[in-house]
Amino acid sequence: MDATVSTGTEDSVWGGGNKPLGASYGKMMMWFFIMSDALTFSGFLVAYGFSRFKFIELWPIADEVFTHVPFFHGNYPMYYVAFMTFILIMSSVTMVLAVDAGHKMKQKSVILYMFLTIIGGAIFVGSQAWEWATFIKGDYGAVETNSGRILQFVNAETGERAALADFAETLPEERIKHQANQGIWFESEGYKTSYSLNEVVEGFKATPNILIRTEKLNEEGEKTLLDRKESLAKILEANQVVEGANLVHNEYGHRLFADFFFFITGFHGFHVFSGVVINIIIFFNVILGTYQRRGHYEMVEKVGLYWHFVDLVWVFVFTFFYLV
Repeated sequence: MDATVSTGTEDSVWGGGNKPLGASYGKMMMWFFIMSDALTFSGFLVAYGFSRFKFIELWPIADEVFTHVPFFHGNYPMYYVAFMTFILIMSSVTMVLAVDAGHKMKQKSVILYMFLTIIGGAIFVGSQAWEWATFIKGDYGAVETNSGRILQFVNAETGERAALADFAETLPEERIKHQANQGIWFESEGYKTSYSLNEVVEGFKATPNILIRTEKLNEEGEKTLLDRKESLAKILEANQVVEGANLVHNEYGHRLFADFFFFITGFHGFHVFSGVVINIIIFFNVILGTYQRRGHYEMVEKVGLYWHFVDLVWVFVFTFFYLV
């Protein structure tokens, strides 16, 4: 039985029936998913924007946070994030080429471009995992005050941030008291650090060229640097050592920055990982000739819609989180 419903207006753009707008059921469902998922990401980014401007004087500067490049030591602000973005955008190009090759029924070309898309996605996911690990571990360390403010340390001679290891003193009585099987850790509210607060404070007092920089931004948009006298008074407000970032503490500044970083980039990273897995499944189906026998590569086109959406979302995440 023919299930098609005729409206009597064959030239109508929306003719109804089982293929509105001439799109298959699979394509329509993919578009429904993309629209609903776009609303979710929009909610994340809007919430991030509100939080940032509410705490704009305390918000970390992205150029001072994302400065790492694998296998290289030094300060390379945003270089690796830019590389990740380039790789993901290029994977969109290879996906377009795969879809185009599918329209022309060129199986070998689809295999090649799908393979390149998978490699690009895998590089991005691996890079994001490395970025998370680096962010969680931290670079320099800081202390947190009773009010929750973050105090960072700066070398007055070089003007660069100073790590806790540069000045924190090793106090034998503290070390003996907190020894563990796998190294020495100090705990404060369940949060483990390499140095006790006492070691950091005593080391700071004994090192006159180390100053304190607060997370509050001055009129020039830079973090406020205190003089030595102000620094000595400020260090007395510290109640715990902070190294790296998690959902509760953040050595780079306001804790909401870390919360949004994990939720937004993690949610997007899960999408990319899912896309890589789906692409691998489609890739093997292409190799087996499944779509060649069907006479069309619509499945490649549907997963391509998803992949382009994921890439487009990253452009907004990259702009909002890293650049603005």
